[in-house]
Amino acid sequence: MLVEIFSLCDASTSENGKLNILGAFDTIWVRQFPIVYPHCAVAIRIRFAAVEKGDHKVGLRLIDMDGKDVLPPAGGAMHLDLPEGHSSGSSNLILNIQSMKLDKTGEFSLELAIDGANALSLPLFVRKLD
Repeated sequence: MLVEIFSLCDASTSENGKLNILGAFDTIWVRQFPIVYPHCAVAIRIRFAAVEKGDHKVGLRLIDMDGKDVLPPAGGAMHLDLPEGHSSGSSNLILNIQSMKLDKTGEFSLELAIDGANALSLPLFVRKLD
């Protein structure tokens, strides 16, 4: 298994195996707190070897610097079915985040788990404009 794409973005779609990503970012600038970030998405593309075909669980957490959840943990499922003779295949998953409330500056972390094991982390920086 190889995570090919793991991105926080403004929006994402997946159609006919193509993952489209709009506005990838890692920093949110704010004037005052608390703020409610109206919408963003996490785009994930994972390549699985032929021996890994089937169902896989994906989990996502957004945590603050103290390890506390900023949002309820989210997740989804990926299914990979390969044609005969293919050595690998990919699957896309998009997790949309609505009304993300942030009440402090700092470095947050998007934590990706696949089949219950930690896979990757992405930083999210929340910074105040002066």
